[in-house]
Amino acid sequence: MSEVNKNSLEKILPQLKCHFTWNLFKEESVSHDLEARVCNQIEFLNTEFKATMYNLLAYIKHHRGQNEAALECLRQAEELIQREHADQAEIRSVVTWGNYAWIYYHMGRLSEAQVYVDKVKHVCKKFSNPYSIECPELDSEEGWTLLQCGAKRNERAKVCFEKALEKKPNNPEFSSGLAIAMYDLDEKPQKQYCVSVLKEAIELNPDNQYIKVLLALKLQKIHKETEGEPLVVEALEKAPRQTDVLHNAAKFYQIKGDTDKALELFQKALESMPNSGYICHQIARCYREKAKQIQDTGYSEVSRNREKFEELSKYAMDYSSKAIEKGLSPLYAYSDLTELETECHPTAFNSELPDTERKQLHQGYYNLQEYHGTSEDTPVQQHLKGLSISTKSTEKEKMKYQPQNAAENQLPQNAPNSWYLRGLTHKLNGDLWQAAECFEKELGFLLRNSPSGISRFFLPTSELEEGNERVGQGAESSTLGEPLDS
Repeated sequence: MSEVNKNSLEKILPQLKCHFTWNLFKEESVSHDLEARVCNQIEFLNTEFKATMYNLLAYIKHHRGQNEAALECLRQAEELIQREHADQAEIRSVVTWGNYAWIYYHMGRLSEAQVYVDKVKHVCKKFSNPYSIECPELDSEEGWTLLQCGAKRNERAKVCFEKALEKKPNNPEFSSGLAIAMYDLDEKPQKQYCVSVLKEAIELNPDNQYIKVLLALKLQKIHKETEGEPLVVEALEKAPRQTDVLHNAAKFYQIKGDTDKALELFQKALESMPNSGYICHQIARCYREKAKQIQDTGYSEVSRNREKFEELSKYAMDYSSKAIEKGLSPLYAYSDLTELETECHPTAFNSELPDTERKQLHQGYYNLQEYHGTSEDTPVQQHLKGLSISTKSTEKEKMKYQPQNAAENQLPQNAPNSWYLRGLTHKLNGDLWQAAECFEKELGFLLRNSPSGISRFFLPTSELEEGNERVGQGAESSTLGEPLDS
């Protein structure tokens, strides 16, 4: 193909209505959670909606550099459109063909890109713009795609579904999309209005179990939990393996205070999406809540249930680490982990407790730190051992850990989470300003590769450079030091 034709393609492609012109991931990478969610939707959604998900999956595959896999996804989308929407096959294929054209263009296969541009032109030729068409089905596809790509795109999704409903006001697909977009935007419209939109969507599409759970959550928010719970029960009975139903039902029970039921449902959701950092994070929160329930019963109960308390806390820490390993932002998961370690265990350092009980609780705290670190007797572990409390005295001055202690000197600055551990030491000693400074430095190291350069608010240039070296040396032993995926 001549250069002139290539230039022509480059003018035409931006006019096509498809994922490449919808600005889905303008400055962001594609999260693993998004790909897992889309694959789960393909497995469990009704067949007529699967083509939309295959189109989005193709776009995700392209972003990962997997263009052949992307083309296969588009072939799947074409087949489903021909089978499920035979009477609208051409119009509903416009997005798929636009995606084909863009992917072939990026692969350098320009003649094949032109073939799909011509297909779009054939459908759109009756309209003033030969490469674009206004129709509710395309608005709906854009809306559903935006809903999958994160809450900050829900306002745009809402507009898409409203446009589609103007032309087909009783369409179940469009009504469901608007209800879901409205659910996530309920801070702007009144909550009662959102409830009415959800109820209308269920009337038009009674087989959509996901919307039932969203309605239950909205009713729970306006103090009508008893009205919402039967909807959750019904949705779980009719869609026992649909992940979006499972994890939103789990949120309902989590808010209700039924942590065991929430944990059960999150675990089921994780079976379908084993690589979901978000679900791992929610499981960690459930275990953390169960541990806090024991803690809230008082010192004597904590002592009697020490093994259970430690077990639950370990599970919470384990799942927090898994969440980070699976791509959840450390800044999202790390805060809960820190709170668990620093707030669930301060009773161990209360000088008014009996010596034996204080020592037991302190040992439990140390065991958790050891579990989160390494099994070897590293400088980090020696630092933690330096926090040990003598049972021979309850005087605060004897409990206070001295910075001059040898364990502090043995803790190298390139050790994983070293500033975090130093911050814990200062916090336990009551030196909150010093603790905050250390935690800020640890946060700076976590943010060191952020393109925004935000880490410079926490660290001077010299320490950023030291931090890069530190992370390079400690990367294999600290999941919290891994770069962000999304």
